[in-house]
Amino acid sequence: MPVRVINNPTISLEPPPRDSTTDHLELETTYTMAPDLPTQVLHALSDATALPITSTTAFPETESTVLKGALDSLQSREMVTYETVDKEVAILTAEGAGIVQDGSHEAKVYEAVCRALNGLKINELAKVVGAASAKVGQGKAFKEGWIKKDGDRLVKKAESIKDVTREQLQIIKDTQAFPDPKTLADLKKRKLVIMQKHISFKINKGPKFATEIVKEETDLTADMIASGAWKEKPFKPYNFAALGAHTPSGALHPLNKVRHEFRNIFFEMGFTEMPTSRFVESGFWNFDTLFVPQQHPARDLQDTFYISDPAMADKPRHDETGEELTEYWNNVREVHEIGKYGSQGYRYPWKETESLRLVLRTHTTAISAAMLHKLAKDPRPARYFSIDRVFRNETVDATHLAEFHQVEGVIADYGLTLGGLIGFMQEFFKKMGVHDLRFKPAYNPYTEPSMEIFGFHAGLNKWVEIGNSGMFRPEMLESMGLPKDLRVYGWGLSLERPTMIRYKVSNIRELLGHKVDLNFIEGNAAVRLDRE
Repeated sequence: MPVRVINNPTISLEPPPRDSTTDHLELETTYTMAPDLPTQVLHALSDATALPITSTTAFPETESTVLKGALDSLQSREMVTYETVDKEVAILTAEGAGIVQDGSHEAKVYEAVCRALNGLKINELAKVVGAASAKVGQGKAFKEGWIKKDGDRLVKKAESIKDVTREQLQIIKDTQAFPDPKTLADLKKRKLVIMQKHISFKINKGPKFATEIVKEETDLTADMIASGAWKEKPFKPYNFAALGAHTPSGALHPLNKVRHEFRNIFFEMGFTEMPTSRFVESGFWNFDTLFVPQQHPARDLQDTFYISDPAMADKPRHDETGEELTEYWNNVREVHEIGKYGSQGYRYPWKETESLRLVLRTHTTAISAAMLHKLAKDPRPARYFSIDRVFRNETVDATHLAEFHQVEGVIADYGLTLGGLIGFMQEFFKKMGVHDLRFKPAYNPYTEPSMEIFGFHAGLNKWVEIGNSGMFRPEMLESMGLPKDLRVYGWGLSLERPTMIRYKVSNIRELLGHKVDLNFIEGNAAVRLDRE
């Protein structure tokens, strides 16, 4: 509120009290207040000779976000209507603005050569026009045929020049556009111009247009009702489409959502969830019980994370009694070394120290082996599943991580066949929305026969590998004490792949790890696999 002293007062203020050192003063002031932005908009519409008016003409200095707030306020009162216009405009960079003011780099080089009577030495060009202009302008001036090289000097070739670059940039400065897209693209490549999004508005009068804003009541009070004043008061209408205040809350990770959906499928099919709390396993449970030989590449350092402290585990014990599983230990050793249960084994010296090395589990099949060993105490049909984290010494890239989640299921029953496994896989993946399956023979140390499972992905329009399966070998099952006619299906897949497909994530590092966008986690949709 500006204050100015005038001779003919319109408002007199009370004089300050006198004291011994101050004479009586009369301060005379007038107060002027610029109308607020909504009022300015209304007056601009009232004074306009043609409608609608544009914000770029009527309010060129006002930020679009500030103006939009005023327009929204007026539109809620039906005093104005407006339309948002988005377009890209060309803006000069600092270098481009410098060329408009002082000329292009090539023009500076030409002028410097012209000023030199006997030509300009090449090694002195940067001192005369600056390093930036010398680097860019020399090549452009040669290309335009303005200068030529004469020994170690640059001499004039053209009698006169036209600084086209400066003229083009001047047009862009004035109009924020250029008619030739190819020229504009070249100027962008030279970093003389950048494209920016520009928001403007077309503003028109609304049904309740007026030049003054009448205050609208927001509450109906008891006094209004008692006095009858409510009949004359304008009330602000309710906005039932208004968004409520954002309430910060936690959010489930996409992997947890897909995991929940998988668990529901397993429970619907009569499975029991296995306990998967042991991230660290011994080589015995992780490899040896599965009939994986101790020389297998999967047990190399480049594929497996081994624990350094402590480095060794105790021999396997019963979970409840703590007694060593001596018979099971010996069965596993013998089936590897000399063969057993109709198998000739691998015929190698099986090492106890290798079996007791501690590892970060490379698959949840180690848990399946422990559950099947417990089942051997009371052999019966059973269905188990697990979904948890596993660890492998992988090179991290867009599709691989050193840790990921494995979905695994096992079915134990009498008289199971390979055809039954294929039929079950078709039913299982059908519940996930995958109807077209193909099976390819494969090799796993602990399953025979083994099959890779491929499903047709309509979005990618190609067949993708979605899992691995097989029937556990007798060397694995009979070592536990399971009867010969009790057979076991086993299959597994990663949790990350269906999650990436469901949420259209192309890089697994954006789904799990330190590069995850928390806004993505907070805003991702609920998941329901396309099930029948």
